[in-house]
Order: sequence, then C-alpha cells, then structure tokens
Amino acid sequence: MTALVPSIVHPQLFIGLYLNAPALTRSLEQILVSHDRYTLEIVDSMSGFFELITQQKQQLDCLILQDSPQLPAVVEWLHTQATLLPTVFLEAEPNASRPADFTFLYHTGEVWAKLSDLGQIDEPIARAIEQFLNLSPVCQLPNAEIPPDLTRDLTTQNFLMLQQRRLTNKLRERLGYLGVYYKRNPKSYLRHLPPAEQTELLEQIRIEYRVIILSYFNDDRELNQRIDNFVNVAFFADISVEQIVEIHMELMDEFAKQLKLEGRSEEILLDYRLTLIDTIAHLCEMYRRSIPRES
Repeated sequence: MTALVPSIVHPQLFIGLYLNAPALTRSLEQILVSHDRYTLEIVDSMSGFFELITQQKQQLDCLILQDSPQLPAVVEWLHTQATLLPTVFLEAEPNASRPADFTFLYHTGEVWAKLSDLGQIDEPIARAIEQFLNLSPVCQLPNAEIPPDLTRDLTTQNFLMLQQRRLTNKLRERLGYLGVYYKRNPKSYLRHLPPAEQTELLEQIRIEYRVIILSYFNDDRELNQRIDNFVNVAFFADISVEQIVEIHMELMDEFAKQLKLEGRSEEILLDYRLTLIDTIAHLCEMYRRSIPRES
C-alpha cells in the first residue's frame, strides 16, 4: 500500500483508489491530484485494499474501483465487514461483473462511470457522495452469498449512519464541496417506508435499545457509542420521542413479567428511567443541531 499524502488531517476528500491496470491508475492519479480537493490512497492488490479498509474505513470519503472478475469478491468482503461507503465503479469493456439483470452490486447509492469519462471524474464522485448521503437506514443490499446475520446488519446500519453524519459535517463545515450538503431524506423516514421495512427497522431499534438498557449500569465502555448509534438511526428515520418512550415501556413490561416469574421486586426497573432520559436527551440534541443557525 502506497500513501501519497501523510496521514494528517486535510480538508480534501479522502479517496481510496484500487484499480487493476497500472496505466489506468497513473492516468486517474494525474487527473485527481491536479485538483486541490482530493487526498489519495492508492493500493494495487486485493490484500492491500482489505488493509486500507480495515485501517481507514472511518476516514474514507469515496472509493473508486475497477470493474473486473474480482470485483464481486471485493464487494462481498465489504459486506462481511459491515462497511458501506460512497463508491464509483469504472466500467470495463466488456462488463466483467454485471449480469444481464443487473441492478446494483454494492448498494443502491453506487455510481458507474465509463473509462472514457475519466476527465470528468469529479461528477461521478460528487454523485456517489450525494446518493450515499441519501441512502435509507435499511437500504436494500444485493443477495450476497453470506448468510443473514442480525448483528452484522445492525453494525452495517450504524456504520452507514455514522459515515453519513461525518461526511455531512465535513462537506458542510470544511469543504463547501460543489454545494453538496446533507439533509434528511423524507423517503428514509419510518412512516414513509414500506410496511415490511417499517417492521424490520422498528425491530432493529428495539433490539439495540434493549442492549443499551442491559448494559446501562454495567462498566460498558461502548455505552455512549451505542446510544449515539441508536440516536443516529432514530434521527434519520424521524422517529419521535413518543415512539422511543413506547419502546422503553414495552421493554419495561417485558422485564417486569420476567422479574415476577423469578419472584423478584420490580422496583429496580425505576432506575432505568435514567436510560430513557439519557437517550431522549441525546435525541433532542440531534434535533437541536439540525436546526439551521441564524447568520
């Protein structure tokens, strides 16, 4: 793996570049570095790409990958790592990885660009970022070969929301990049999702909140991150405080029944009002920050 720029904070977009053709890599590198808005990390092997994602996935702003027979395996690995990022795929001739009934390979926000359009690579990068920022918390993923895994699905969703928030702040506060900025997409609101996706999202939220409750009074170093992740999902899905309270009360009823069966006092459940207050405070702060400041 060759880092072209030292690992320090820059205002540029951080682009991960993994292509199979050295000449194409050099051409695209020359195009991208001629601008002042990009920082590049170039890798020339699948193992190098895996290392890049493992070490830098929380800092990467966009991936540029080449269509090839290896591409499906690369994308499947990204799914196993619960990692969704803005991505531009450069089309090969003929298409090496796209069947006739192809819709998308990685996620519904991906962008495909032709090799003949490299000179205008700014446009697909901007479009990939904008479409990524509009991905639903329960966005559709392709039918991968990997078996279903609820924990991985929740981790993917949380990573998506954190990346959207980080990239939004970077674009708005530091870049002013092509006028792209994040607004919550009403299509991603819980009430606008199809019934099956509403049920799935609510169940994921309920599971995540249950984990928060069970770990709230333990020495869990990840508790604040869990609450932040939970609040991110709730915020971008436009879930109300009333719905959070309803989930809390349902879980308290469930715990009360279990304590009763065990012959134990239910008074301990009163302490978990602190969990609810803490979570609602985080959510309210998210909504407060989303209100445009007066100039």
